[in-house]
Amino acid sequence: MNSFSQRYGLKPIKNIIQVDSMDQDLRTSLWNILQMLYWEKAVQANKCVTNVNDYNYKQFKSLFKLIWLNYFKKELPHLSYSYSLSTILEDIHKYFFSCQWYEVYDFIEFIANKFDILFPDNEFKQSCNEILKRELSAYRFVDKQIIKITSEIEIAEIEEALKNSEPYKTVNTHLHRALKLLSDRQSHDYRNSIKESISAVESIAKIITEDDKATLGDALKKIDKKIKIHKTLIESFLKIYGYTNDADGIRHGLMEDSNLDFEDAKFMLVSCFAFVNYLIVKIEKSKNTGYSK
Repeated sequence: MNSFSQRYGLKPIKNIIQVDSMDQDLRTSLWNILQMLYWEKAVQANKCVTNVNDYNYKQFKSLFKLIWLNYFKKELPHLSYSYSLSTILEDIHKYFFSCQWYEVYDFIEFIANKFDILFPDNEFKQSCNEILKRELSAYRFVDKQIIKITSEIEIAEIEEALKNSEPYKTVNTHLHRALKLLSDRQSHDYRNSIKESISAVESIAKIITEDDKATLGDALKKIDKKIKIHKTLIESFLKIYGYTNDADGIRHGLMEDSNLDFEDAKFMLVSCFAFVNYLIVKIEKSKNTGYSK
């Protein structure tokens, strides 16, 4: 269950979507992937070895040599026969749980690049990506590199929308709900996060047009009578609204949840938060200029 501060959006967005930090759940989950795919198999290969030329034994021994030589850059005597595999793994564990968040990514990227011969089908990278998505990391494996998939601009847009919408209670409530539903790591609800994102736009559009009974489609069609807004932008959001509101769409509840994922929900969240920001700025500007078509 998420904490109070996460549920009500009181923690910085960078901590909810893990951009420049890594919580214990994410770190532990990544370690468990290493444990299941590498360390346990290395221990098993070490127990079952009948001669030093055994393929699995040689492969795992090469892996630890690579870690020591090219990652930790320690002296090879540390890998002498007197230095047991359990001691090696204890040292790696100690490092993994004490290093900086970005060094964890350094380490798993190193493993993926230097020793993918054990898992040529990308099992390690795919398993890591499942964890990174589940724990709302801002990073993913793309090919053999870990790259950022959530930009600073997106983070700033989310934070600005939450702040700017505070005078508009219903809008702010929808935005917080959208973020909460996306960031619930125990039970992601992508469908309802998308619903709340588009409802935030609908709510601000009703406020601008002063028509509480209007749908988003109706409000957008007459919004330029209240604020100066380019028709192409209105048409673009009408299409997004159509995507969520057609006969098979999200708001009708007929689209299968399996068709929706983090990327869908995040796109809608960032897009709607940005559009809410845009409309609020336009409202404030129209108050100063007295724009009325």
